Amino acid sequence: MARYRDAKCRLCRREGMKLFLKGARCFTDKCAIERRNYPPGQHGLNRGKLTPFGVQLREKQKAKRIYGVLESQFRKYFEWAEAQKGVTGENLLRLLELRLDNVVHRLGFAASRREGRQMVAHGHFQVNGRKVSVPSYLVKVGDVVQLRPTSKLVPRLDDNLNAGRGQVPQWLEVDPNEKKGTVRSLPLRDDIQIPVAEQLIVELYSK
Repeated sequence: MARYRDAKCRLCRREGMKLFLKGARCFTDKCAIERRNYPPGQHGLNRGKLTPFGVQLREKQKAKRIYGVLESQFRKYFEWAEAQKGVTGENLLRLLELRLDNVVHRLGFAASRREGRQMVAHGHFQVNGRKVSVPSYLVKVGDVVQLRPTSKLVPRLDDNLNAGRGQVPQWLEVDPNEKKGTVRSLPLRDDIQIPVAEQLIVELYSK
């Protein structure tokens, strides 16, 4: 399972905004954006103006980093989105939102998508009563995502749920007592609150 292993805070600095990749740390003064709000590297303070291609590239990189996917996987999502009916950019974001690691995060069980990915990969969750350990698993309408009865994560989940850092979107429904959530509908663009201009990504891949 390929994943980015280098410093996460460098990614936020490169995009010039908080991507909330490290959970609780992103809400403290230790956040890299709060301390050094400029791109990393020797010439971080002296970077020139972006070209139109550079602007498109930054949007694509931002989306990849928010959802924690690498280039080859992201391109596959784009190909699937392009083959579907509707607006390609919205289809792309919808596919990314339906990833199991993102759903675990959106339900409030994980403080970040990175933590959600780890929880799923370690086999702590089940979908419709069946154990699923693939973070990229795409949930469907009506699916029930629940903590496995044998999992030892209950205290950690309680901490994350009580922190209440993000509101559960309308397309999901969570039951904190039962430690489970239900996919009520497919997410609409208004439900996907991420700072990404998806049309720029479509333009980049359409060249």
